[in-house]
Amino acid sequence: MKRLLLIGLGLSLMVGAVAAHADESGPSRATAGAENAKGEKGEPSVSDVIFGHVSDEHEMEFQSPFGGEVKIDLPRIPHAFGIEWLDLSITKHTVWMWVAAILVVLIFALGRPRSITPSGFGIVLETLVLFVRDEIAKPTIGDTDYKRYTPYLCSAFFFILVCNLLGVIPYTATPTGNISVTAGLALFTFIVTQAATIRVAGVGGWLAHLTGGVHWALWPIMIPIEIMGLFAKPFALALRLFANMIAGHIVIFYLLALIFIFRSVLIAPASVFLAVCIYMLEIFVALLQAYVFTMLSAVFIGLGVASGHHGHDEHSDQGEHEAKPAH
Repeated sequence: MKRLLLIGLGLSLMVGAVAAHADESGPSRATAGAENAKGEKGEPSVSDVIFGHVSDEHEMEFQSPFGGEVKIDLPRIPHAFGIEWLDLSITKHTVWMWVAAILVVLIFALGRPRSITPSGFGIVLETLVLFVRDEIAKPTIGDTDYKRYTPYLCSAFFFILVCNLLGVIPYTATPTGNISVTAGLALFTFIVTQAATIRVAGVGGWLAHLTGGVHWALWPIMIPIEIMGLFAKPFALALRLFANMIAGHIVIFYLLALIFIFRSVLIAPASVFLAVCIYMLEIFVALLQAYVFTMLSAVFIGLGVASGHHGHDEHSDQGEHEAKPAH
């Protein structure tokens, strides 16, 4: 199971990185829009600066303590393995995803209890793990199967939490503010959910679930609806996490930009105060969105397990009723 989780985490990171660069026209359009939106003095507009900061780029910028900016160009790997549409170029969101993954590994390596009784940071880590297990996985998946999927839920929770918190540190970026990253995470939740359903109900039971239990004449209507429902859940997961993480950063920047929009120092105290309030709220949202993603993932897995058990019980009952006349 641990190997499966490591593969899953790697899959989500790879999918996010590949999808982020599947269309190179995005950054070029953004750059062109910024150049076209420059004012008479050749300065970019407030919107260009803000969206340029939250968007993904092929370079990383840092403010040098000696003055000026330091830019690091990241490697570009278009047409990887000779495949036309496969772009494995590294961007700043990719780098910070790697940083988040390394931090998660270090957190568990350093927080691992050295004795029966944990202490210090180990207590905090154990509390969070027990919270995911007892308050999220067990109530939603059930007493029988929750242990099987708790490691994945813990991995998703801590990885998303670290990614979210990285965004509140200056000169970093929020990987979960990229729709491709959240789509990769939601995709793996989708895979785990379908695997959980098939494990309990079998491939036949999973396919039978797509019919909704209605008459065969209604299958042409019911099957497309059920398939749309399967993909609607991970779509909602990806969009919710992405929108909440990127919205907070945009609001903070716009509040600070009011000083330059109105060109008045008088508005600075109110602008900075509101920005600090939203900044503190962002720290809470980082934890909340990690919880929401993990909770909904557990709910979807639990629904899959429950539907599998329900279908299995129905087949068992039918078998018993058919066997009674034979006696």
